[in-house]
Amino acid sequence: MSRLWIALVALLVACGTPPATEKPPNVVLIMTDDQGWAQLGVHGDDVLRTPNLDRLAGESSEFTRFYVSPVCAPTRASLMTGRYNYRTGVVDTYLGRARMHSDEVTVAEMLSAAGYRSGIFGKWHLGDTYPLRPHDQGFDEAIVHRGGGIGQPSDPKGSDYFDPILQDNGEQKKYAGYCTDVYFDEAMRFITDTREQPYFVYLPTNAPHSPYLVPDEYREHYAEQGLNDKDARIYGMIENIDDNVGRLLAKLDELGDAENTIFIFMTDNGPTTRRFHAGLRNQKASVYEGGIRVPFFIRWPARLTPRKVEAIAAHIDVVPTLVEATGASLPPGVKIDGRSLLPLLEGDDADWPERTLYLQSHRGDEPQLFRAFAAISQRYKLTQPLAFSQAPPTDAPFELYDLEADVGEEDDVAAEHSDIVDKMKQDYEAWFQDVSATRGYGGVRIQLGTEHQNPVWLSRQDWRAIGEDNWAKGGLGAWDVDVRSAGLYDVRIHFREAAERAGRVEFALGGAEQATGFKTGDESVLFENIELSAGSGRLEARMTSGSEVEGAWFAEVRKR
Repeated sequence: MSRLWIALVALLVACGTPPATEKPPNVVLIMTDDQGWAQLGVHGDDVLRTPNLDRLAGESSEFTRFYVSPVCAPTRASLMTGRYNYRTGVVDTYLGRARMHSDEVTVAEMLSAAGYRSGIFGKWHLGDTYPLRPHDQGFDEAIVHRGGGIGQPSDPKGSDYFDPILQDNGEQKKYAGYCTDVYFDEAMRFITDTREQPYFVYLPTNAPHSPYLVPDEYREHYAEQGLNDKDARIYGMIENIDDNVGRLLAKLDELGDAENTIFIFMTDNGPTTRRFHAGLRNQKASVYEGGIRVPFFIRWPARLTPRKVEAIAAHIDVVPTLVEATGASLPPGVKIDGRSLLPLLEGDDADWPERTLYLQSHRGDEPQLFRAFAAISQRYKLTQPLAFSQAPPTDAPFELYDLEADVGEEDDVAAEHSDIVDKMKQDYEAWFQDVSATRGYGGVRIQLGTEHQNPVWLSRQDWRAIGEDNWAKGGLGAWDVDVRSAGLYDVRIHFREAAERAGRVEFALGGAEQATGFKTGDESVLFENIELSAGSGRLEARMTSGSEVEGAWFAEVRKR
């Protein structure tokens, strides 16, 4: 659907729109990973050094109450589509729950239809296989890591924050340097090469996400200030981001693009540190303010005057804002949950209607009503904050906070305002039923046997767990797949590391079941000439060695 829509919009633009007298604005969108609202010098952290981001804040319009999801993939789905993530198929961060349906229309597709060239450099986290990859979803250039982070089970063996192995439009390449530096270097090359048309640069870093690897010269300063090792590394990673933001801003000045570039800085969820929190309660994975309230700066010198905006806003608002600002078009017939923020950015809030934002995220294949959710109006916040990882107790209480008077969420006023609690609960239930009815939560199957990706690498990022959720050592799982063309296939099962002793591998997909042995030192086994029928199925491979049973680390599926 999205491809047809792009073609139609592009045709209309070419045939029916007179040439523009001015070049549309460029767009640069930076989103860091696990950096909270408080992790900036300008927001009060007197140890963290972020001079470039502090300067950007002073030159930007800032939304002081900007909200995202409690964890990363849901935020990314909403940011790319302008829709609540539950509409897109993305419900969690791993185990097959972070794969966005390919018929979702991304902001890159919307801008491409309006003549933009789009590039992503960093973390995608919405699908690693065709047709879910960023270069399948509107980006002309995509240099990204797999899955949710470097060093996670989806990452190729031998990759690291230093000299990472990345996917360049689907082709695996090793890059030299620290990962954040690489992303900014490639983004600046892309900008320099894109001089004849407007560009959209999406720069989602995986820093300062764990495993907290950073060059020593960034870490050592904070260790000397007395920070523990984890916080010293996180602060060093943020300072490195700040240095790179400074380099990028200087490049835009050098190229003469700064004036007419919409430059956005934001983060994907709350932090994993409580060293400084500016009074916000809790952190990443929580629907308290510390988990969902993040910085949001937007600078556009050609049109916007710096200001503070107190109205609530969220990740779903970025797409309609960029679409209006660039003259692009929203896809017809698609429910967009966000609003364009341009009226607020231009100081015209006279007709800005009251709204309630809804944020929810927890582990599991399907969302559960009233589990780990927040409903946020301009003044009040209704929340049931428990049970991100485990099922909630049946008597989990609802909490109500007056955020205008109590930003730290210390005084639960639910008992005094039962009428507000009841109304917000009813509105939340209506929202939950609406987003759940969009397409349900069946998940997105992995396509095998297409001309667009062969072989297909299946990782633990995308399997469905068998038994308890587990993608680490000892985990068992299987992949929900769709064999797009019948024929002969080779399947290579990769181990996490060289086998310490001999054992046996069992493979099954549909009616095809095979087994073979392996010996000490083997790192993989190959099943050749497997005849697969077209259609849906579940691919499982497990290794047995002595008393230990474990799922495959990777399954590499190649159509002959």
